[in-house]
Amino acid sequence: MFRLSSHWFDAAIKLTLFVVVASFAAGCGSSSANNAAATNSSNTAAEDAPIPITTARAESRAVPAFVQATGSLVADEVSNIAPKVAGKISNISVNIGDFVSQGAVIAKIDDRDARLELAARQAAVKQSQVAVRQAEARLGLGPKGSFNASSIPEVRAANSAYELARAELRQAETNEKRYRELVESGDVAMITYEQYRLVRDTAQARVNTAKEQLDAQINAARQNNEQIRSAEAAVEAARTAVQIAEQGVADTVIRAPFAGFISAREVAVGEFVSTATVIATLLRTNPIKIQMQVAEADVPSIGLGRGVSLEVEAYPGRRFSGVVTAINPAVDATSRSAIVEASIENGDNALRSGMFATARVTKEGGSTGIFIPKSAVYNHAPTQSYRAFVIENGVAKLKVIQLGTEEGDSYQILSGIEAEQMVATSNLDQLYEGAKVAQ
Repeated sequence: MFRLSSHWFDAAIKLTLFVVVASFAAGCGSSSANNAAATNSSNTAAEDAPIPITTARAESRAVPAFVQATGSLVADEVSNIAPKVAGKISNISVNIGDFVSQGAVIAKIDDRDARLELAARQAAVKQSQVAVRQAEARLGLGPKGSFNASSIPEVRAANSAYELARAELRQAETNEKRYRELVESGDVAMITYEQYRLVRDTAQARVNTAKEQLDAQINAARQNNEQIRSAEAAVEAARTAVQIAEQGVADTVIRAPFAGFISAREVAVGEFVSTATVIATLLRTNPIKIQMQVAEADVPSIGLGRGVSLEVEAYPGRRFSGVVTAINPAVDATSRSAIVEASIENGDNALRSGMFATARVTKEGGSTGIFIPKSAVYNHAPTQSYRAFVIENGVAKLKVIQLGTEEGDSYQILSGIEAEQMVATSNLDQLYEGAKVAQ
């Protein structure tokens, strides 16, 4: 039998192991190549996927011309509140910094003396009313009675006596006439006629006396009626005095003339104050005013009612608006500027008197500009430039832009973007030049 040597056996084993290892290595290499190809294919697909965005259109708007000015804020109204009556302070209802409504109680003055005066005036009214009733009783009238002489007993009695005397006179005149005619015809003696003439003369005398008595009674009644009128006038005067006393009581309560903030409180409870004493200082800050210094060259271009916007350091980025309300006709000889006042809305009372403000006042003229939303603009930190992406045919194009004025939620674009172009307003951090987008 043929027998292989040990050398040949070892060589055969080594050859077999080499073939196995080579086959395994070839298989691993083929698998790695396949994995790399799959990874490259996945990355290419991810790069080709469009980036979802929102867009807005660049708008062309009117850009108003304006004058830049600085100034200080002042209260629209300042009131140094003083009492209407003198007295001792019994209560104070406010402190510095408090906001008070119109008519709110600021302080009170001790009103005991004022109330005593009111009680005395009310008693005087009652006394005057009693005097009226007494005068009416003397005249024979009831309350609210009208003057009528014939309704007074004394006048009625005198009038009756007068009418009776007149009737007797008429009878005596008739008899005197008849007997005078009989004397003339010779039918009666003269002595008989003389008797009837005497009766007539006596009756005439009684009529005259009765008339005088009637006139006297009527005059007395008229005087009593005048007393009633005088008493009624006294009642009205007393009532007026009551109203004055009531006002005196009301004046012991010191109220706010308008809504605003208390900026100073000058007195304390227990102090005696006069009508010249300042109790508190009240500021009306809504609206609030700004007093700006405007160069004389710009004054002619500013008119009443022009729009004003201002900013203060206390609220960076916030703008307050108002209108021009006054223009000083004089120009300061030193600064060559005029003071312009504007009324500024201050509903939340954020603005305070004394703040320094930078303002812009619109004037005639202006131009047009391109505006895009603030969300379409980002600051590229490495180059310190502002950029935006214009979307054309589903592709983002990077634009370096120059910003102008800020209006609300928009920026004016001085260069880099044209009107009506579409700009991206979201996912700006994912965009790049040539990126595909989906809206």
